[in-house]
Amino acid sequence: MNKADLAGRIAERLGLTKKQGEDVVEVFQLLITESLARQDEVTIAGFGTFSSRIRSARMGVNPQKPSERIRIPEVLVPKFKAGKALKDALKAAQRPPVQTHVSAPTPPSAL
Repeated sequence: MNKADLAGRIAERLGLTKKQGEDVVEVFQLLITESLARQDEVTIAGFGTFSSRIRSARMGVNPQKPSERIRIPEVLVPKFKAGKALKDALKAAQRPPVQTHVSAPTPPSAL
């Protein structure tokens, strides 16, 4: 699902126009981004927590010149930790269907 699909589904579920659905997605994205840029956490109960952290500066390898080492500066990176309800929903979605009837094997004498 992409951003346009998400906006369309939100609009459909809430009885909004497609444009209003797009606005909801835009504002949600903007608010999360602004909060993470300030290094604030955004927690949506049951869904998960968005956060940001500083990844330390480190040494790396120049992809164009593998023999050359380069310094990679520290950077603020986003993180997401799934909440219990989201984890449980995904776990339930991957469970194999429960068999309600198991047929007994055919006895060799019946063959």
